[in-house]
Amino acid sequence: MKIAIVTGASSGMGREFVRQIAAKEDIREIWVIARRKERLEQLRTEMGSIIRVLPLNLLEKESMDKLKELLEEEVPDIHILVNASGFGKYGNYNDLSEEEIDQMIDLNCKALIHMTYACLPYMSKGDRIIMMGSSSAFQPLPAFIMYASTKVFVVHFSRALHVELKSRGIPVTTVCPGYVRTEFFQVAQDTKNPETCQNFNPMYEPEDVVAKALKDSKKGRDMSVLGLHVKFLRLLSKILPHSLVMRMWLKMK
Repeated sequence: MKIAIVTGASSGMGREFVRQIAAKEDIREIWVIARRKERLEQLRTEMGSIIRVLPLNLLEKESMDKLKELLEEEVPDIHILVNASGFGKYGNYNDLSEEEIDQMIDLNCKALIHMTYACLPYMSKGDRIIMMGSSSAFQPLPAFIMYASTKVFVVHFSRALHVELKSRGIPVTTVCPGYVRTEFFQVAQDTKNPETCQNFNPMYEPEDVVAKALKDSKKGRDMSVLGLHVKFLRLLSKILPHSLVMRMWLKMK
């Protein structure tokens, strides 16, 4: 049975990946994973039997164990894995609680690794992995320090895994968008210092980011970047000292 698995599927980028995979890919089922069961049920109501609802909290070991048991029982062909779960919080180093810091690291990094490793035994040549990175990974970002640092990890891990999996014919594409019009900002600004970042331009649409990500994934690219602004930012981070890039960021944020 050929399936796709999408984490963070209850909203934002994950939800958009589910919609476009259903429309564009030859998939029998899409296993949608998120904590909010009611949101996943709404998705199944909208899209029908192609959706299998898996209300799991990837911060809990028990949820990962349940997924592994299901994979062992059904032995699916995971044609596409999308690791879209994650969140960020704006603020300086002392604006975030220990719980917020731990959850960001655990969900953005550890859960992504465990999900990938759990799925790889059920993937073969021609199957694909898509990781949600961020343009914030291109340079150090004061006032967004923890989230940006987790995304540096995601980008480096994913690009290295892309090389390791070449012999198996499984490309790993890291999606590194700029600001995308999702619920991300509601969570990011729910901190002690919500005004840390206020300039969210230009803003990209999730439909456009996901469409390009799926195209780049099919082409076997290790990174997907949409928009001249984000591509220019990536170039600047390569050629300018990070100290200068950070000063520019602090003026723009």
